[in-house]
Amino acid sequence: MRVGFYQYDPQFGEVAKNLDVVTGKLDQADADLIVLPELFASGYQFVSQEEVQRLAEPVPDGPTVHRLMEVAKRRRMHVVAGLPEIAGLHCYNSAVVVGPTGFLGCYRKTHLFYEETLFFTPGDSGFQVWDIGPAKIGVMICFDWYYPEAARSLAVQGADIICHPSNLILPNCPDSMPVRCLENRIFAITCNRIGSEARGGKDRLTYIGHSEVVTPKGVIQYRASGDQEDFSIVDIDPAEARNKSLNRYNDLLRDRRSTLYKV
Repeated sequence: MRVGFYQYDPQFGEVAKNLDVVTGKLDQADADLIVLPELFASGYQFVSQEEVQRLAEPVPDGPTVHRLMEVAKRRRMHVVAGLPEIAGLHCYNSAVVVGPTGFLGCYRKTHLFYEETLFFTPGDSGFQVWDIGPAKIGVMICFDWYYPEAARSLAVQGADIICHPSNLILPNCPDSMPVRCLENRIFAITCNRIGSEARGGKDRLTYIGHSEVVTPKGVIQYRASGDQEDFSIVDIDPAEARNKSLNRYNDLLRDRRSTLYKV
């Protein structure tokens, strides 16, 4: 299976321009699965609720999802991408899953970070898994990585790959995802962005890049730089994530003693 990510620097509010850049790249890709950043076409640093509502789109009926479905059908690939979603009176920091057959589903970010708490409603979708043929995939967004329950929830539902759209500014995630993968024996594709934003007199947010593909044994198969655009695709065998045996006596998920865990 060929999987990858597109790490780039979206321009805030320039949705049509960002979509042109991204779909142009995807149209050149020979891949089964590509992950894009969190809020990949809108930008991240909002200054008002009105701005969020202006840039948020209905899912799956908005222009961003339609463009992604078109390119996924043309290239016969699956794409996971973050966008601001509007549903009734609520806006969510969401990620959509699309493929050659169209729209597969939407995940709404569970754990909101920093000023996201001012503009978005905490996600209510729960952690879901989609069967895309060669693999089962789950989605979490950026700060969700801070909560081990997120990755574990996807692993126990049978996910082979965690797709992880991100706009990371804290330095810890790239070196922590190998632990998430190791403790769940699962692949992860973290797609971060680069660049910075300092809008409306706010403190500058600088995005750390370092998008990566990590194996079920916690090995960083490929990691991007901290500040350069990077569209990379690697080969993986998703079946590696289905063997939870650590040795002839221990199976990672079977040996969980969930009746004793207090969560």
